[in-house]
Amino acid sequence: MRRYLYFTVFASGMTTLAAELSASRLLGNVFGTSNLVWAAIIGLILIYLTLGYTLGGRWADKSPTYKTMYSILAWGAFTIGVVPYIASPVLRAAANAFDGLQIGVLAGAFAGVLVLFSVPVTLLGMISPFAIRLSLQDTNKAGNVSGNIYAISTLGSFVGTYLPVLVLIPTIGTSKTFLVFSMFLLFVALCGLGLSNGLRTMAPYLLMVFALVLLAVFVGNSNIKNTAGQVFETESAYNYIQVLEKNGYKYLRLNEGQGIHSVYKSGVVDFGGPWQQFLAGPFFYKGSQPEDIKRMAIIGLAAGTTARQAAAVFPNVVIDGYELDPEIIKIGEKYFGMNLPNLNIHIEDGRWGLTKSKDLYEIIAVDAYRPPYIPWHMTTMEFFQVAFDHLNEKGTLVINVGRAPNDRRLIDGLATTISAVFPSVYVMDIPDTFNSMIYATREPTRAENLNENMIKLSVRQDVNPLLTTTLYKTWLNLQPNPEKTIVFTDDLAPIEWITNNMVLNYVLFGDVENIQ
Repeated sequence: MRRYLYFTVFASGMTTLAAELSASRLLGNVFGTSNLVWAAIIGLILIYLTLGYTLGGRWADKSPTYKTMYSILAWGAFTIGVVPYIASPVLRAAANAFDGLQIGVLAGAFAGVLVLFSVPVTLLGMISPFAIRLSLQDTNKAGNVSGNIYAISTLGSFVGTYLPVLVLIPTIGTSKTFLVFSMFLLFVALCGLGLSNGLRTMAPYLLMVFALVLLAVFVGNSNIKNTAGQVFETESAYNYIQVLEKNGYKYLRLNEGQGIHSVYKSGVVDFGGPWQQFLAGPFFYKGSQPEDIKRMAIIGLAAGTTARQAAAVFPNVVIDGYELDPEIIKIGEKYFGMNLPNLNIHIEDGRWGLTKSKDLYEIIAVDAYRPPYIPWHMTTMEFFQVAFDHLNEKGTLVINVGRAPNDRRLIDGLATTISAVFPSVYVMDIPDTFNSMIYATREPTRAENLNENMIKLSVRQDVNPLLTTTLYKTWLNLQPNPEKTIVFTDDLAPIEWITNNMVLNYVLFGDVENIQ
């Protein structure tokens, strides 16, 4: 039994970490992937494991038998499989509450789902103390035995870290990922009971298998969310992805859904919001013309709203779109008309892709949100230097920045950092949204150039009205020079700290953006 015991420890460690990573996705689909959510999940999982280690050590001394250990393992495996099905109606209610920002429902649902993990994780935490107790025959080898047990458990945890996120969740979804690990671990427990105590001892636990199968058959095919207008949902290695349709418009939402990442309607290019505001960047230069824009990079392509608008406005443009999530690209092509002949799609991290690029651009647009954060490595002086080096002599960097109604710390910090690299920086607030745009030109420019270009272009019959509308909105909503604050670097960029504080204030006192 010694080798099988080691295999049991490996399987238990793998399932424990798989449950933790899957829990982050189960909750992230509704509550987002902020550091606050991660901290709550990791913190409570560690508390449950601590409780399991303590109770497991005491129980192992009182009943040092394989039957006891494998019975505990069976119940741990079974309850892991049950969690997502019990949590599902709670999470759907929470998703609806999030759309209306009903704080009481959200807090209760979040706490309730986390409490559901207390039983299975505590039970799994008991396995290592039991395994040490059962393996220990010579106290002189206690260190060696316990070291081997924890090493094997940690190796299992290593596998459990990658398998759900990279393979199972994108392939079969979060609920079925829980089910796969639950059934696997339950099989390990049943075999352990059979090997140590015979089939008669194992037989009653087969009811757990039937119960999980029934749950999977009758409950397992329900939607993750039931948002009004939902036409599609899926999970990728990076995001929960949702497509909504209202009044003929399609909307792309990710994770908790607080923000629209792309919008589409055939024949329409003016959607308001942040997408078209990227197009104004080059017109801070005196005398700029739409036909002068030859190349544009979009970091955070999503489903291609900005790319479609750029193709409509700039007749000669070639667009390089960087998007980390390949599933979003598929959805963009299927639902959002992202089949532009002048769009080159790069499925990779935007900073790395831009660093490798040999091209120079008139516009580099950064819209790389993974709610609620801008990736920190795209907020630093070093990144902005990369962008500067990939702009031509009349190039402009444009960044979409989220903000709270009365909190401009993130805007001020980014503008201060960009000013350390770029000579001219401008900020405009997009009306009726929680977004601002930061424009930075490679050469010194004047804000008045924007107004002059708008006036000249407004009389040209061959200029798409979307461009002049965008220039007018940008000019009308330019803000005073941002306050000088911290310069973010690759060594120190407290983006998460600032954003977490904004999120808390937003959740407690803020409002939501609605789909019109």
